[in-house]
Amino acid sequence: MNLTKVLSFVFLLAALGLGYLLWKGVDDVVEEEKRIALVEAAIIEKLQMLRDAQLAYEASNGKYASTWDSLKTFITEGEIWLIQRTETTKLLDYGKEETTVTFDTLGSVPVIDSLFNERKYPDFNLEALAVVPGSGGKVFEFFADKIERNNYQINVFEIRDPAPINPERRLNNNEKALRVGSRTDASTEGNWK
Repeated sequence: MNLTKVLSFVFLLAALGLGYLLWKGVDDVVEEEKRIALVEAAIIEKLQMLRDAQLAYEASNGKYASTWDSLKTFITEGEIWLIQRTETTKLLDYGKEETTVTFDTLGSVPVIDSLFNERKYPDFNLEALAVVPGSGGKVFEFFADKIERNNYQINVFEIRDPAPINPERRLNNNEKALRVGSRTDASTEGNWK
């Protein structure tokens, strides 16, 4: 074997090795992005479920739950009232209309059966609802308070991921962490939209 063949063989092995390392580096990045997307989708689903529970809590109690324990108690023990609204319109003698609205309470259903029924969430686990997916057991941060807007007291809430797995969301003290609601506005939207 001459020197040219040996060098060609060595360079071929080096090229194959570098090619594999390049492919592996790109593949690792793509797989990590897929994993982050899957975990964030699970977090968003839980935040939407918690938002639904918060809205039901506020409709029943006039304020939002500030802790997971109070929201959990409401989910297990609370009830949502079924109300029927009926409007009747009567034409008055002088051509105007008079509308009468009546409300009738038809009954109630448990919150857990209404919001988290088996058809909608077949694998629902109340104990795991507040646990952030992919965090190793960390629980969402809950905040609820009242703010003043135009001389009115408005209820606000925020439920937030305390430790984002996405490096971009961890910047500036988790400023872009996945959350639903707002501490400063009367919003029930999530920041993933």
